[in-house]
Amino acid sequence: MRKVLLALSSAAVALTTAAAAAAPVTGFTCTKWRDGVCVSTHRVRGAPAPYATGYVFGPNYTYTTVSDIPQPVVTYYKLGPDYKYVYANGYVYVIDPTTYAVTRVIDLERH
Repeated sequence: MRKVLLALSSAAVALTTAAAAAAPVTGFTCTKWRDGVCVSTHRVRGAPAPYATGYVFGPNYTYTTVSDIPQPVVTYYKLGPDYKYVYANGYVYVIDPTTYAVTRVIDLERH
C-alpha cells in the first residue's frame, strides 16, 4: 500500500511540474536595446487583460507621478498633474483623484 501511495504522489508531482512548464508566458519582453536600456518592447501572448474603465484603485494605492511617465507619452496624450496615474504592464491608467476610478486606459504598445 505504501508503494502505491508513493507512486501516486510522485505522479501527481510530475503532472503538476509539467503543467506549470506548459503554462503560457505572459507579460512583456524587450526587443531592442540601446546602451543597455530597453527602448522597444513586445507583448507576449497570454498577457493579462488591463484594468477597465471604472475600476477603482482606492486612496491607498501607490500612484505614479507625471514626472515618472516617459515625456513623449505625457506630451502625446496631454497628461497633466490634475489626475493620478498608474503606469504598469505597458498601460497608463488615468485615475480621477476624487473617486479613484479609472477614467482612461492608454495602451502604449499600440503606438
